[in-house]
Amino acid sequence: MAQEFWTDDVTKLLRAGPDFLLRDVDPGAKPGTDGEKREGVAEFARAAQELRGLQEKLFAQSRLGARDRLLVVLQAMDAAGKGGIVNHVFAQLEPYGLALTAFKPPTEEERAHDFLWRVEPRVPGPGLIGLFDRSHYEDVLIQRVRGLAPPEEIERRYGAIVDFERRISDDGVRIVKIMLHISPEEQAERLLARLDDPEKYWKYNPGDVGERLYWAAYMGAFQTAIERTAAEHAPWYVVPANAKWYARVAVQRIVIAELKRMRPEWPDPDFDVAEERAKVERSLGLRWPE
Repeated sequence: MAQEFWTDDVTKLLRAGPDFLLRDVDPGAKPGTDGEKREGVAEFARAAQELRGLQEKLFAQSRLGARDRLLVVLQAMDAAGKGGIVNHVFAQLEPYGLALTAFKPPTEEERAHDFLWRVEPRVPGPGLIGLFDRSHYEDVLIQRVRGLAPPEEIERRYGAIVDFERRISDDGVRIVKIMLHISPEEQAERLLARLDDPEKYWKYNPGDVGERLYWAAYMGAFQTAIERTAAEHAPWYVVPANAKWYARVAVQRIVIAELKRMRPEWPDPDFDVAEERAKVERSLGLRWPE
């Protein structure tokens, strides 16, 4: 039998608790495993069916009225690997049960409303797994760091986020917030790799270099956001992401664990199984008309 990849409960190791300090997290670490990339890739492939099975149960039970759904909020510095998480972890899911929203800078219309105005309609419906690639947290991260909103407004937003997440949680949304944590050195290597490959020029944004100058301020903004908004119904996980393969298998395990906590079940039929079987069997003699 193959050796277990996980040596400890990675979800407990990566969850931000009451005394969490971002500065204590090593972006190059691989908590919960002694495995290397080869073992991680094998675990990632093995767990894909487990993830899809849980998704199918979640979707199936909604057909008979269950309101449970999962919202995954993905935040990170630029080049931390969000695209890889979307393209690898969430590509393992059936498209019919996935609702992906990639939030861009707010439009003029969106700026005319409260910051949560554009977020509310993107909350996943019953039975779905929703993924926010960036999210309402941009409004207390970049807007705080770059002074795009006054301090009193940023302060108000923490409370608004807590109220919003509590409200949708009460309506059946399980919220999971994940920060991919890389080092500034690793980010620089990834940005340089984009500049070395003409096929990756499109990924490069000259503005990313300017944002690097605010690295310490961003880490402080993440620390405050986690402290102010982590809750039992909306936990934060901080995933070391210098090793892309580890980040992907860790995020996959976090999503599986959260789905298991929701305990989705195959719904009982709202029809007589024996009666329907008899109907199908009687229809076996159907033929095209002569």
